[in-house]
Amino acid sequence: MTTATPLSASSFSSNRMAMVSSTFSSAYYGTGAADITKRHAAFQFLVSRYHFNNSKMFLQKQRNYGFSARRGFRVSCETKTEEIKIRRCSPNLERALVSRNGALTSDDWRAVPDIWRSSAEKYGDQVAVVDPHHDPPTSMTYKQLEQEILDFSEGLRVIGVKPDEKLALFADNSYRWLVADQGMMAMGAVDVVRGSRSSVEELLQIYNHSESVALAVDNPELFNRIAETFSSKAAPRFVILLWGEKSSLTINVMEGIPIFNYKEIIDLGRESCKAFFDSGDARRMPEYLRNSSETVFPLCLDQDATLWQHYKYETISSDDIATLVYTSGTTGNPKGVMLTHKNLLHQINNFWEIVPAQPADRFLSMLPPWHAYERACEYFIFANGAEQVYTTVRNFKVDLQQYQPHYLISVPLVFETLYSGIQKQISTSSTLRKLLAFTFIKISLAYMEMKRIYEGTYLTRSQNEQSYFVSILGWLRARIFAAILLPVHMLAEKLVYSKIQSAIGIRKAGVSGGGSLPAHVDKFFEAIGVVLLNGYGMTESSPVLAARQLSNNVLGSVGHPIRHTEFKIVDAETGKSLPYGSKGIVRVRGPQVMKGYYKNPLATKQAVDEDGWLNTGDLGWIAPYHSRGKSRRCGGVIVLEGRAKDTIVLSTGENVEPLELEEAAMKSSLIQQIVVIGQ
Repeated sequence: MTTATPLSASSFSSNRMAMVSSTFSSAYYGTGAADITKRHAAFQFLVSRYHFNNSKMFLQKQRNYGFSARRGFRVSCETKTEEIKIRRCSPNLERALVSRNGALTSDDWRAVPDIWRSSAEKYGDQVAVVDPHHDPPTSMTYKQLEQEILDFSEGLRVIGVKPDEKLALFADNSYRWLVADQGMMAMGAVDVVRGSRSSVEELLQIYNHSESVALAVDNPELFNRIAETFSSKAAPRFVILLWGEKSSLTINVMEGIPIFNYKEIIDLGRESCKAFFDSGDARRMPEYLRNSSETVFPLCLDQDATLWQHYKYETISSDDIATLVYTSGTTGNPKGVMLTHKNLLHQINNFWEIVPAQPADRFLSMLPPWHAYERACEYFIFANGAEQVYTTVRNFKVDLQQYQPHYLISVPLVFETLYSGIQKQISTSSTLRKLLAFTFIKISLAYMEMKRIYEGTYLTRSQNEQSYFVSILGWLRARIFAAILLPVHMLAEKLVYSKIQSAIGIRKAGVSGGGSLPAHVDKFFEAIGVVLLNGYGMTESSPVLAARQLSNNVLGSVGHPIRHTEFKIVDAETGKSLPYGSKGIVRVRGPQVMKGYYKNPLATKQAVDEDGWLNTGDLGWIAPYHSRGKSRRCGGVIVLEGRAKDTIVLSTGENVEPLELEEAAMKSSLIQQIVVIGQ
């Protein structure tokens, strides 16, 4: 970009020899004026007028003065070409740049990193993260975590990362993953996430397709595994090791490519921030720049403001891409899902309806953080002042006992594993204990079914409303049977279930998502008094679309749509909307739906129609509304029945859903995994 050198009043007339040959009104232009010309055509120069006032120069916006030959201007002015650095970050996070009074609320959030200023102000000295299984073990408060994110973000700037550039983040669950993720977002970069266990070929394909410029990896082991391939086929600008030291690198094929460890990035950022504040530039920054939420271009500031005259400062827009999440690619190469800050903020602001987390509530985290489900949950946790404890598959059982989380957010497999472990422990006990425990469980299952009937949460697809007389009879029958079974259920609660609850260690609720929760597992946990919620979503929707709530936990469903989310069921062939209770393809619309697939407009068009409806590819139905009877509280909940592409069509034309058969078989303790196939 070409700009005029900032001139003082004295240097304007003598030292710089810049002068104006012709002006119509010298008084109008202040202390001095100059017309800077740019070649437009042969012998024609487009004139832009600058005026000088004291030591500052301003371009007169939206005014042009024609061409120099025609207007008769003859201008001489010293110019130079400078690189203007774009500094983009969350204005609410980087407090040095934005000075606002009062605590930041969720209404002020425009980007995901905005949550950290709010949380640091509200919950500053509360523990935010506990990471006991990495070296060194770490515990950080909200203030400490916010500062670590700021330092990492500034460290990225120091080593040359620019806004909108894409950085690959190939790492597993830890607090440093969170810092790297938020540090990248905070300075306007886009992170491209994947786990360390993916194949080298898959990681390379994701890196190249996303046009990433640099790489952050979990540890030296991953670096050693991918270094040779990446050095010849990707050539990252630099590499960051989140864990471990550079001395552990055994492959030296990336000559000339800088490699940083985590501490070096933090130290670079910390030193840069300290130098900035010590210089006083932050205090001298004009008030309009501090308070503006618009893009600001300070051509020239005071001559001693050496930092800010070289920066273009931009805030992150809520519509900017925050991350690229690549799908599993079971039907081809992985597709890069573009999720914006707006997509993710919708999850942060509305997840509370499902999990009413309170400050200092504890969550146990084991899922891969690059999964959209775990990621959105983590952001929600930190926006509400809760504590997150990182665990691993190996340490999960011990940590569940030691930390006693209020909530366990996980996938169906984890709850299936807990179920199998309880069943195995009962089966290996004495004959009397085993008989007693299984009898108690059967009675409790029957009791809970009667309870669902009289409470109105018994799920049904029927659109026919029960008569008042029939509904009263059903309610009385369920009440009577429940009253008979209740004493046995209460005895079982005291003798058996309390011990199981203590062993599991979940204090408030488990939340299952990311897959189909088997009905027998769902009913079992209800019977033993462990609250289990179930949700539904997909990567393309950031991910949560619907979930059961503590106030209306309808078993067999995935609950009601979360706020601002629309569902409709359409016919697979015609695409026409179907009435409640009819099974078809699930389509959804809401602010959490992705921006699209990266560099794949055809796939985007196939997934999201012009009206914003996302085709999930899932089969399901919406429960009809009833004013009375056993299903009176089920209206509007979403029920899923498998994937459309998994449907088996028999030679007779009959459709078979394998999910129902698989769930029926999984009830047996003799079957661990099963898949139903057919042609």
